[in-house]
Amino acid sequence: MRIGVVSDTHNHLRNVERIVELFNEAAVERVIHTGDITQAKTLDIFGRLDAPLFGVYGNNDLERPSLEQAISDHDYSFIEPPRRLVWAGRTLTVVHDPLDISAGMLRESDFVLHGHNHLHVDEVRDDCRVYNPGECAGMMQGLNAIGVVDLETGEANQIRF
Repeated sequence: MRIGVVSDTHNHLRNVERIVELFNEAAVERVIHTGDITQAKTLDIFGRLDAPLFGVYGNNDLERPSLEQAISDHDYSFIEPPRRLVWAGRTLTVVHDPLDISAGMLRESDFVLHGHNHLHVDEVRDDCRVYNPGECAGMMQGLNAIGVVDLETGEANQIRF
């Protein structure tokens, strides 16, 4: 199973349109947003995904009533972090802030996905792959990124745009 990973879209609608195109081209089966959507209209654009959207809220997701309405309207699934998912026999833990990653999460997960700092992270800690695709809401073309994680092989690839 290939999943898309995105974080910190911060209502950059043009980039979100491109992100949807890239995930659809990559034929991911599910997409995880690790927080900081910011506004509901961002979620409306994610409605063009060919895959279901799951996620956690970030520290900038302050317009909660409108976000929750858009999540409901599109049948997405978002919760407060941490979020634990078991897909394709792999355990994933999703947080927004990397400072929230605990030793227990690392022991109990195959992958920990996060965002918040806009920095690309791809490292193994205690047999757990910790991954942040990096910045996706910037203005500089070619420096934005999303991730595609293959749960069967354990590979994580950054896609720049």
